[in-house]
Amino acid sequence: MFHNLPEAFVARMRTLETRDAEQRQQGLPKTQRYCQVPPETGRFLALLCASAPPGPVLEIGTSAGYSTLWLLQACRLSGRSLTTVELLESKRAIAAETFALTGVAAEVEQRAGDAREVARDLEGLAFCFIDAEKPEYPAYYELCLERSLPGALLVCDNITSHAEHLQDFTAKVLADTRVDALLVPLGKGLLVCRNL
Repeated sequence: MFHNLPEAFVARMRTLETRDAEQRQQGLPKTQRYCQVPPETGRFLALLCASAPPGPVLEIGTSAGYSTLWLLQACRLSGRSLTTVELLESKRAIAAETFALTGVAAEVEQRAGDAREVARDLEGLAFCFIDAEKPEYPAYYELCLERSLPGALLVCDNITSHAEHLQDFTAKVLADTRVDALLVPLGKGLLVCRNL
């Protein structure tokens, strides 16, 4: 799967990787940066998503659409639907450009607004990726867990890079008897949960 990414995906990913690195070097504020996952995290997300039970996929925090492309590659294998949610209009526009340039606009449901409202419309989720505002992680986690299938996978990013903000959340999830959970030291730290 990962050795056969479409050329358009590879080209756009490389562009986004370059821009993301430049933005970080410039010290731009978070709202103006792409804030995307590193390539190894993207591959890992695709692997997990491909291994999830049948059902729809939800991404909270689209940014420029980099991780969305990785998730879409997994969704294509099993005909899953993919919904991605972004609050900031500026980032939704960049993501829309990503999806247009890669020819996948019709395969991704791009939603605007508060992910808590969007998630309430979804049921039977098989895979959820949370990479958004850190204070909202507990609410996003609960909503995704409530709407996910048994065996569904929930993944939260930035667990180690934002440990000071997510320490209590992480501890609660690791102790949550509704899931099997593990902290994976990949990229910026991933909290991987399986709904029991």
